[in-house]
Amino acid sequence: MKISNLKTLSIVGAAVLCSHAAMAGTWSLGASALGDVNPYRGYDNKVYPVPLVSYEGDDFYFKSLTAGYYLWKDDRNKFSVTTTYVPFGFDPDDSDDHQMKHLNKRRGTLYAGLAYSHIEDWGTLRATFNGDVLNNSNGLVADAAYLYPIHQDNWALVPGFGVMFNSSNQNDYYYGVTKGESRRSGLSSYSADDSFSPYAELSARYNFTRDWQAFFTGRYIRLADEVKDSPMVDKSYSAIVWTGVTYTF
Repeated sequence: MKISNLKTLSIVGAAVLCSHAAMAGTWSLGASALGDVNPYRGYDNKVYPVPLVSYEGDDFYFKSLTAGYYLWKDDRNKFSVTTTYVPFGFDPDDSDDHQMKHLNKRRGTLYAGLAYSHIEDWGTLRATFNGDVLNNSNGLVADAAYLYPIHQDNWALVPGFGVMFNSSNQNDYYYGVTKGESRRSGLSSYSADDSFSPYAELSARYNFTRDWQAFFTGRYIRLADEVKDSPMVDKSYSAIVWTGVTYTF
C-alpha cells in the first residue's frame, strides 16, 4: 500500500471528526476500504482493506493507527499529544516505470506531535503538528483546516478545506532524487524545499442504529510546486477516499 504519509495521517483526523460523539470508555470495531490516487509515476490506483479498532476514554484514545492523550478536553476544545504509525511509503519494485525501479525505497514511519480542534456554531477549526521519530525522513508535517458540520438525527456531512505543510526533509525523503539515484535511473537529481498544499475534503456518516454506523471521507489535494516538480511525480494532484462500517459497544 503506497500512500503519501501526510495524506494518510491527516485523513484519519477527518474521519474521526465525522464520527458520532462517543461516550467515555466506549469501543468501536469495524471494516473499511482505503482508495488512493498517488502522484508517483508508474503507480495504479488501488483499494485496500483496513480493519478498524477504536477506543475513546476520558483521557486516552486510539483510533486504528493513531493514539493520543488529552491535555485539555471540554465541550468545545480538544488538545492532545498524539502518535501515529503510517506504514506506507515508496517501493521501487511496485512501480511500472523502468526509471522509478532504480530508486531507493522510502519507508513509512512513526509520527508524534500535537492535535487541536475547536468547535463553534460557525464551524470547526482543526490543526495538527507532527514529526518523524524514527529518523526515516526527519521531517515535519502540519495540517490546518476549517470544517462546517451539518448534523441531522442519524446522519452528518462535514465539508471543509485546509492546507498541508511538508518540511524540506519530508519532501526530500519522499520526492527527492539523490545524485546516486539519478546516475542509476536516468532521472534528474532533485532536492525539494518546504511546501504548502491546499485541499478540499468531505466527510459523511450515517447511523443505521445507535450502534451501527457507516462513514465516508474523501479528500482532493492540489500538490505544491515543490512536489509536482519532482521527476518522481507525474500528476498535479492526489486524492484519497476512505469508507467503512463500525459497531460501537
